[in-house]
Amino acid sequence: MAAGAVKSIEEAQARILELRTQIEYHNRQYHELDAPEITDAEYDALFLELVELETQFPELVTPDSPTQRVGGPPSNAFAKVTHRVPMLSLNNAFERDEVREFDKRIRRVLGDVPVEYVTELKIDGLAMSLLYEDGQYKVGATRGDGFIGEDVTANVKTIPSVPLRVTVPPEFPGTFEVRGEVYMPRRSFQRLNEELARQGKALFANPRNAAAGAVRQLDPRVTASRRLDTFIYALDPAGRTRSQAQILELLRQMGFSVNPNSRTHADIESAIGFLDEWEEKRRSLDYQTDGIVIKVNSLAQQAELGFVSRSPRWALAFKFPPEQAETKVEEIRVYVGRTGAVTPVAWLQPVVISGTTVSRATLHNEDEVARKDVRPKDYVIVQRAGDVIPEVVRVIREKRPKGSRPWHMPASCPECHTPLHREPGEAVTRCINPVCPAQVREHLRHFVSRSAMNIEGFGYATLDQLLDRGMVRDPSDLYHLTKAQLLSLEGFADKSAQNLLDRIEASKEATLPRFLLALGIPHVGEHMAGVLAEHFGTVERLQEATTDELIAVGGVGAIVADAVHEFFQRPESRRLISRILEAGVMIKQPKKATGPLAGKTFVLTGTLQAMTRGEAEERIRELGGVPSSNVSKKTDYLVVGADPGSKLEKAQRLKVAVLEEDAFLELIGGQPVQQAHPYHSQ
Repeated sequence: MAAGAVKSIEEAQARILELRTQIEYHNRQYHELDAPEITDAEYDALFLELVELETQFPELVTPDSPTQRVGGPPSNAFAKVTHRVPMLSLNNAFERDEVREFDKRIRRVLGDVPVEYVTELKIDGLAMSLLYEDGQYKVGATRGDGFIGEDVTANVKTIPSVPLRVTVPPEFPGTFEVRGEVYMPRRSFQRLNEELARQGKALFANPRNAAAGAVRQLDPRVTASRRLDTFIYALDPAGRTRSQAQILELLRQMGFSVNPNSRTHADIESAIGFLDEWEEKRRSLDYQTDGIVIKVNSLAQQAELGFVSRSPRWALAFKFPPEQAETKVEEIRVYVGRTGAVTPVAWLQPVVISGTTVSRATLHNEDEVARKDVRPKDYVIVQRAGDVIPEVVRVIREKRPKGSRPWHMPASCPECHTPLHREPGEAVTRCINPVCPAQVREHLRHFVSRSAMNIEGFGYATLDQLLDRGMVRDPSDLYHLTKAQLLSLEGFADKSAQNLLDRIEASKEATLPRFLLALGIPHVGEHMAGVLAEHFGTVERLQEATTDELIAVGGVGAIVADAVHEFFQRPESRRLISRILEAGVMIKQPKKATGPLAGKTFVLTGTLQAMTRGEAEERIRELGGVPSSNVSKKTDYLVVGADPGSKLEKAQRLKVAVLEEDAFLELIGGQPVQQAHPYHSQ
């Protein structure tokens, strides 16, 4: 459904929720699991549609929207590192006219002044930050979610191009950070896959996934054996440099590996010429690049242009068009997600596209399969944009085998054999069995996530073992696990088993918003869980609420009300809640504070650096305050993060007190955030 086709706020809310679910799923597949299932182009289309809908309906923007955050969560296998300055992503362009529009936006802000651009190859690798103190390498961290990454210091230390000591210019700050990409050269990738083939192990699909896997090895010796390399492109602080070109030169002088294929341009047309040049030349490189990064050269002009919540206004990533190849569809399989949504996936005869072996392509839903008329044994044209699983562009009908028949969605779930169901007017087919093994696995993963019950240590490998051995059937069983059971699982020793048991025990004290979010109620994210908890106070009252009572709650629409009411009317939902509570989970009541937040109403706008909006709202409730989504005369405080929206203007008109993030953190007893501009990762 295109954004322009949405006519009502109810339709927009339903589509926004669907898009957020899809985008968050694919974020995790790409950033955390290194197992993407859709192309960059497909992901960008989903993201653009969400941006357009949220622009059209700004009242539906919530803190848990993918547009309000960057990337995916860090792995639980490593310690966490809070970035000194957030690592933001870049806006993308796919057509040269979009690059020209970027130039026009720059000039509207800067006025009639000369603007130089620097172009750099966009490396297909793993974004990394390296911290140095007194010229010595101290910490290496992955990008993670942009604010918190994974500590991979020992692994990065094994990469030959990462200097352990650098030459620091006179009067340069003692502590500084550089950022760049860790990548695997094509020759290293080929050598690795040849070795894996000799050992009878699964091969990596592409160099980016191989590099990400190498950096995340628990044993640094394995990382060292993978022959990784780096390109560095950012420096903070920038010292006496005045431009991006000078930063690149200073990085070279300090001893960092800097890509030699960068150029300074007097105007945007010259930069576009660089794109044309490298669209073909890139195939001769020993590493993968899927585009060109264009940056305003002057650091002073960069500062004037500033940032939006997700990216700098002074930089743009131009993506090269997808590359295509012909292959054969061996079969079409279906997969079941947490909500029961069933997705058809084409299993392809493996084909190499620009150095990457691809063997699967998502087909989204039954209507998409029918529209393209994809059938098993068809020859198809597939394309990839970046390091992801390709999409089927079209069927080569003249090669279709005789006797071929159209593909149809199976009548029953492949995991639990329950009859599949598709609501009239919906594109998604669902398995409606709440105890379907596939849904249970994803539900468990959601239940233990940071925003829900916050139990670190339950990766897919662990959950699969628990399910396969019958130790866990639903979330309540997690609270009955024993050390002996955990020690019987692959990957657990005495200390790691006890640590996980301790985290499970600590999660038994949960706030009502976290508990409601953990239940996985359709259309209930962090903000909505807080709204429902604030209004009803207890899970028992919410269970008995009618649809009319739910709609009467501010911010709850008909779609959400129907979904919540239906969830709590299911006998299996009530049984699950009872089992979780009987297992020892206690829902904490918010603290009734008499301090500065008691009885005060707060509205949040923009992006907070120190915490998510859901965490901020939870803290407000704990201290007796009331979080709200709309500014009115009754609002006591508007809390302003980065890139605030129209709520700030309304608060100023109504003379509502405005709190910057530091003041808000001081009020709630938190720590002020470091005041610094975020800078991007390519």
